[in-house]
Amino acid sequence: MAFSTIPPSDTRSLWRRFTAWYAQLLQWLLVISVAILVVPVSLQIFSRYTALIPSYIWTEEMARFLFIWTIMIGAMVGVRESTHFEVDVWPRMGPRGEAIARFLGRLGVLATAVVFVRAGIQFTEFAMNRISELAELPLWLIHVAWPITGLTWLIFLGEHMLDDLRTIFGRTTG
Repeated sequence: MAFSTIPPSDTRSLWRRFTAWYAQLLQWLLVISVAILVVPVSLQIFSRYTALIPSYIWTEEMARFLFIWTIMIGAMVGVRESTHFEVDVWPRMGPRGEAIARFLGRLGVLATAVVFVRAGIQFTEFAMNRISELAELPLWLIHVAWPITGLTWLIFLGEHMLDDLRTIFGRTTG
């Protein structure tokens, strides 16, 4: 069950307007990345089964890179919308009980986000001076997806967890 505690747009704080704008940007980036992903995958398919175009090796690597970014952006949007990591397993408990259950579940996502940030920074540093073999792209462009995803989760989780705490303690959101 999705339970939105985000206030109407005219009363939102600057922070909430920023996170709403950022979420909208991520949704557009997700659409664009899927649309772009179609190109190298289509080239791979056509080059394998027809003699119309030559076989491009770089398309497989490019498709893999775009797929990683598409997954990570989708995970960011999923956390924002509380759809990616939220599973209904408890009976209906009222607003306060549901806020407690959501808060406890979000602690697990928070731990995962911290791991993504910390390990992702090391992962990106490891790839800083390396390039991909086929497309010769800097590998840090791919590896940086992990810490960016973790930071984005922290931003969206902070907003959601604050709303949950306000519900738990009987305060309004703002």
